[in-house]
Amino acid sequence: MKVTEHIDNAKDPLFSFEIIPPQRGKSAQEIIEIVKDLEPFNPPFIDVTSHSAEAYYEEGRDGDIKRRVRKKRPGTISICGIIQNRFKIDTVAHLLCRGFTREETEDAIIELNYLGIHNILAVRGDETNYKKPVHSGRSANLYASDLVKQLDNLRSGIYLDEILNADAVDLCIGVGGYPEKHFEAPNLKKDVQFIKQKVDAGADYIVTQMFFNNKDYFNFVDECRKAGITVPIIPGLKILNNPKQLTSIPKNFYVNIPTELSEEIEENPDYIHEIGVKWCIKQCEELLNNGVMSIHYYIMSGANAVTKVLKELNK
Repeated sequence: MKVTEHIDNAKDPLFSFEIIPPQRGKSAQEIIEIVKDLEPFNPPFIDVTSHSAEAYYEEGRDGDIKRRVRKKRPGTISICGIIQNRFKIDTVAHLLCRGFTREETEDAIIELNYLGIHNILAVRGDETNYKKPVHSGRSANLYASDLVKQLDNLRSGIYLDEILNADAVDLCIGVGGYPEKHFEAPNLKKDVQFIKQKVDAGADYIVTQMFFNNKDYFNFVDECRKAGITVPIIPGLKILNNPKQLTSIPKNFYVNIPTELSEEIEENPDYIHEIGVKWCIKQCEELLNNGVMSIHYYIMSGANAVTKVLKELNK
């Protein structure tokens, strides 16, 4: 079932999750265990992230420094297949512009379609210190709106090469939104214009970057509606569980952590887990009380904290 169908058919609030594939060389068993922990809460869908290659430098014993390139976390398609076909939970595969050609994107969509996976989150991807060369005869999407256009073409049976009597691919396309604006945008109004370009290109829903102040989400939704964006806007939440996240999250995701929350953690760092869970519960209750029917959790590599939140909400 498509993400939008889950939303349209929902009679009770929906709680979905986002996880990352295991590190290269690790077993998929850790992902399976996370999904087992989430399964009792009947998730409508689970997102699986994608990662492009990155460059790193390695110093040898002789002091020689060599530049190497590696793909951080392969396995998005495989993990989606495991979750959807073993657990019967719909999955959303993330596809990136950066690090992937349009030809690789088309191949990925074909493979996902064979697996019965029809939900895609189209994102540009983070800037890395490695730019994958695009070889002759290949092409790349520059922006998420370009990727959405390619996916929307596939819904009409339009492939990169002209194919007679080609079958259309049944897809539901999601894109990202930024309640506090994307860090590259000069202001929120301009950022909403960029989001509208993605929706006009064919996006069916928006899922937001994590936020810790619900006012940012409500304001973002208002601005989107004023701009003529009518698709569902799913709020994304993250539960803090390590004091280091007070600096790492703003640095890496360009989001603000409210003073009340940061001060409580700084004063009681040993109780970060309880504080993070309590804050998330408060956010969820306010969102639900204001008519939000779908909440997305960025759990990444562990389900312990989010299960505590959901148990409290289900009382």
